[in-house]
Amino acid sequence: MELRQLEYFVAVVEEASFTRAAERVHVAQPGVSAQIRRLERELGHDLLDRSGRTVTVTEVGAAVLPLARAALRSVESAKRTVEEMAGLVRGVVRVGMVVSCGIMDLPELLSSFHALHPGVEITLAEANSDALISSLVDGSLDFALIGYAGDAPTGLSVRVLADEPLVAAVAPGDPWHGRESVPLDELLERGLISLPPGTGLRGALEEACGARRPRIAFEASAPAMVITLAQRGLGPAILASSMTEGLHAVRITDPSPRGRLAFAWRTEGPHSPAARALIRLCSMAAPPETAASSP
Repeated sequence: MELRQLEYFVAVVEEASFTRAAERVHVAQPGVSAQIRRLERELGHDLLDRSGRTVTVTEVGAAVLPLARAALRSVESAKRTVEEMAGLVRGVVRVGMVVSCGIMDLPELLSSFHALHPGVEITLAEANSDALISSLVDGSLDFALIGYAGDAPTGLSVRVLADEPLVAAVAPGDPWHGRESVPLDELLERGLISLPPGTGLRGALEEACGARRPRIAFEASAPAMVITLAQRGLGPAILASSMTEGLHAVRITDPSPRGRLAFAWRTEGPHSPAARALIRLCSMAAPPETAASSP
């Protein structure tokens, strides 16, 4: 008994046709028929009833069918196991992260992954969230640490690490120092300090503003510079609530924008064994959250 005989038998049963089964397994129809005849001779019983307009399974064939399927599944599982092991020896995983993120120590996680799988080649690139999301969707990256507002980006699964309100952070001496909150309409009357377009925090601010455009007086690519500019009294800085060290955080209301930081990967599409292993490791290292997507 050969595996290809079982494969041809299952294909004929599922297609109810020797012709369609031959097309499915990419073998000439006489070859499929001959192999199934050999299988029937070896078992001593007909497995298929060829007397009607369509091929049907006999009583013996019906009993053999689940066993044939199980054997083929076992072979596929063995192949996948070997591929997984080979992928974790010779694989490549391409990682991206938002610029100057201090919430999650991704380099430390990559170091742990490298210790577990030293044969896997790892690449890391920094970029704004919009560029990272595009690279995940088109397959240029396997995995990334991104910021975003609202729902998860289309086509991506995420593991949320932080979900925080945006605040207007001000230094002592600012007119808003000591206030608990400021409505968005009032916020838009002032020149703001912000990260550039394409970042998660800027996206959350712009989503809250809708058709209106915030007046950005100072723009810096790194959160540390945004904080420094605000500490110098140059205006309110738009930051996540956890990023306001040395500043007074004023809640933004009506509406209250929120930003999220998350691990992200393509929901559909190819995932290398190395990429799946990294996703599992990072998901285990992330804090518990209520809307996680599993790899």
